Amino acid sequence: MALPLSYTFRNLWARKVTTALTAGGMALVVFVFATVLMLEEGLRKTLVETGSYDNAVVIRRSSQTEVQSGVDRTQAGIVETQPEIAMGGAGERQVSKESVVLVNLNKRETNAPSNVMVRGVSPAGIALRPQVRMIEGRMFRAGSSEIVTGKSIAERFHGAGFGETLRFGARDWTVVGVFDSGKSGFDSEVWGDADQLMQSFRRPVFSSVIFKLADIGAFDAVKTRLESDQRLTVEVKRETAFYAEQSQMLANFIKYLGLTLSIIFSIGAVIGAMITMYASVASRTSEIGTLRALGFRKRSILGAFLFEAVLLGVVGGALGIFMATFMQLFTISTMNWQSFSELAFSFTLNGGIVAKAAIFSLLMGVIGGFLPSVRAAQLNIVDALRTT
Repeated sequence: MALPLSYTFRNLWARKVTTALTAGGMALVVFVFATVLMLEEGLRKTLVETGSYDNAVVIRRSSQTEVQSGVDRTQAGIVETQPEIAMGGAGERQVSKESVVLVNLNKRETNAPSNVMVRGVSPAGIALRPQVRMIEGRMFRAGSSEIVTGKSIAERFHGAGFGETLRFGARDWTVVGVFDSGKSGFDSEVWGDADQLMQSFRRPVFSSVIFKLADIGAFDAVKTRLESDQRLTVEVKRETAFYAEQSQMLANFIKYLGLTLSIIFSIGAVIGAMITMYASVASRTSEIGTLRALGFRKRSILGAFLFEAVLLGVVGGALGIFMATFMQLFTISTMNWQSFSELAFSFTLNGGIVAKAAIFSLLMGVIGGFLPSVRAAQLNIVDALRTT
C-alpha cells in the first residue's frame, strides 16, 4: 500500500521554514551551476557566430590567431586567384586581405587600460560580414583616417563613441560610425581601412586573407591545394571553426573552474538536505511506527521520504533556473586568452542548460534524501511506537 502524495506535501508545508531554507540552498547551487554553463555557452556563441560557414580564413601556418599571423602580399595574391572564390555582383572577387593589430585603450568606467583589436578591412571584407549593420553614423571611407567601432567598444572605451577621436599608430582616427554585429565577436573590434592601418603601424604583411566560397562543398579542395602549394606557408580553416578555436582555452577554464565550485557547493547543499531529512525522520518516528502498524510497507515509507527529498530538489532547481534567466540581461567583458584582446559577451541560456540544471538538482535531492529515507524505512515498528 502506497502513501498518498498529499502526505508528503503536508509534511513539507508543516516545516515551512526548514523546507524554504533547504530548497533555497539548493537553488543557490543550481544558480551557480547554470550560470557557469551560461557563461561558457555565451562565450562560445559569441565567437562561433562571429564566423560564417561559407567563409574561409587563411593564416600563416602554425599561427593560433590573426595577431600572430603574417601573410605577405605575394602569398595573398596567390590565394586571391583561387577558382573556388565567389564573385560579387559587380564581378569582383569576394576576398578581403586584412590586417589585425592590438592597441591599448582606457575604459570609460575605471580608466583602466585594456587591449582592443583593430581590424583593417577592405570593402569586400565588409560584404563578407552580412551580420554587421551600422546603428550610428556611417561606414568608414577607404583611404582615409576614419574608423568604425563595435557596439561594445563604443560603450566601454574612451574616445570610441560616434564622433569621438582615438589616437593609435601615431595618428588620430575619427570614429564615423558604430556597428552592431548581433552580439558576435566583431562587436569588440575597431574597423578601418586595411592599407591605412598597415601604413600607420608599418606592417608590410597582412594578418589574414578571408574569402567566400562559391560552393561551400569546395572547401576541402581549396584547403588541400593551398596548404600543399610549395610557394605558400599557410593553413586554411572555415571561419566558424577558426573562431570556435579562439574560445576553446577560456571556455575550458570557465567550465572547469565553475564545475569545481559547483561540486563543492553541491556537497554542502546535499549535506544540508540530508540533515533536514534526518531531522524529519527523528521528529516523526512515532508517526512512521503508526504508518507501519497500519500496514504501509517499508518501500512505501522509503518512497515517501525519498519523494520528499526529490521535491525539495525540484523546487530548488526551478528557483535556481528562474534566477539564472535574469543573468541574460548582463554583458561582461574579459580578455580572450587566445588573442589577448578585450571580448564582450552575454550569458546565454538554452534548453540543454535547463535540462542539465534540472538533472543536477534532482541528483542533489536523491543523494541528500536516500540515506535518511532508508533510515525511516528500517525503523522497528515497536521501537518507533514507544518513542514519544
